[in-house]
Amino acid sequence: MPLSFDPIAEARRNWEAHGWGAADQMSAATSITRAHQILLQRIDAALEPHGLVFSRFEALALLSFSRTGSLPLGKIGDRLQVHPTSVTNTIDRLEADGLVARVPHPTDRRTTLAQLTGAGRAVVTDAAATLADIGYGLDGMSDLDTSRTDTALVALRRAAGDFPRDPPGRTTGPH
Repeated sequence: MPLSFDPIAEARRNWEAHGWGAADQMSAATSITRAHQILLQRIDAALEPHGLVFSRFEALALLSFSRTGSLPLGKIGDRLQVHPTSVTNTIDRLEADGLVARVPHPTDRRTTLAQLTGAGRAVVTDAAATLADIGYGLDGMSDLDTSRTDTALVALRRAAGDFPRDPPGRTTGPH
């Protein structure tokens, strides 16, 4: 049931009344956290008919983007920026559903690959269309709002060390 007021605006008012400082940052961080909850709820609800949650969809999408439809488990964790335990759990569930298979690496016996199956490719393609149909759950945001939000969050992610300012082989001009 919706509240009769905006709890983040109320938190901001109280924050400022107590003189705690950084009210803009507190409000933005709290809004981002709440938006994350809303988006995951919307995305997971849309993916449920496909037998997926967002983390499994991301793994399938990543595999579908690879040249061979397979990647080492460690590389999946790196690219999705999750702990190896989470990758193992995700791949276990996808494998149990027949959407991926674990296969030995062709040249490195120490490495196991997650290989997208035909069923996995079909599910991820359908699921991607479903997410596109719901605009990834960003109801209420205009295209301009979405673009500005994405741009603003790139700066936060870069500052956190997610990726370099200029990826290798690419320059953006003078700094």
